[in-house]
Amino acid sequence: MTREGQRSAAVAAVGVALVASLAAVPAEAQVRWDRGQNVAPVYEGWTQNDDGSYTLYFGYLNRNYRETPHIPLGEANFFEPGPPDRGQPTHFYPRRQQFVFTVEVPAEFGDGERDLVWTLTPAGRTDKAYGSIWLSWELDGGVLRANRGMGLQGAPADNQRPDISLPGGTELEVTLPDTLTLTAVVSDDGIPGPRPPARAPSDARAAAAARLRASLPSPNNQAVVSARVAGETGLALTWTQYRGSGAATFDPQAIPVEGGRGGEAVTTVRFDEPGTYVLRGYADDSIQTTPVDVTVTVHPAATSP
Repeated sequence: MTREGQRSAAVAAVGVALVASLAAVPAEAQVRWDRGQNVAPVYEGWTQNDDGSYTLYFGYLNRNYRETPHIPLGEANFFEPGPPDRGQPTHFYPRRQQFVFTVEVPAEFGDGERDLVWTLTPAGRTDKAYGSIWLSWELDGGVLRANRGMGLQGAPADNQRPDISLPGGTELEVTLPDTLTLTAVVSDDGIPGPRPPARAPSDARAAAAARLRASLPSPNNQAVVSARVAGETGLALTWTQYRGSGAATFDPQAIPVEGGRGGEAVTTVRFDEPGTYVLRGYADDSIQTTPVDVTVTVHPAATSP
């Protein structure tokens, strides 16, 4: 049987098994769990680069509504074949987080017989995401835009990625209980620009929308939140905790840049425990994003003599 035939048979078998397992799941499976559930890696798709290489996109589904697990690199969080560390996160926000990171693979990967596999094993359950160059998984501007909650229309052909720089550098230190101030300079070509103003909703619709927002846990889907903030002015910077066993809190987390062309974006970060953290900022024009990583060494509070 060909590789495609094997894959089709496997998918069919999984579908049958899933239907059978769902039939046996008790009603308790519909409960919204705050914590204790697994984190499933997700392969989002691929794009091809000008030199023939490929960019593979990955995200994840944290099935918890509140818990943000730390899954350290190693036997519970790794890639294969090749280097086990492909830049994946170790800090996992609740629920579905899309297009979190990318992995570059050479042109010959498209002809290979092996997938690039990301394995996560939290809460006693192992899940895998299989990165393959299937035609059905190719991404374009329309897919990216729709999955970021910005409609079905694709990216303008001349849209460029925003730029971001950190005047203070990307290797920083802070000593508890002090906070850290992050200043970034972001710029963009002004495309696609701010989204058109929406018609004012009726009082009933506004009240329903407010109730829905209040019912949602926070943080929600980071990519969608970032894109919507960027849509207000055409450009924004959103910070996330990417690695680190403690918790980093941002105030604010998403910062719109007035004018949509460029400027400074400032946020304050508070850490709950010492350690080494990686903070990832996304300069965002509502379609394209440019990430930057900042490594922060958090020292414990000085002890009294």
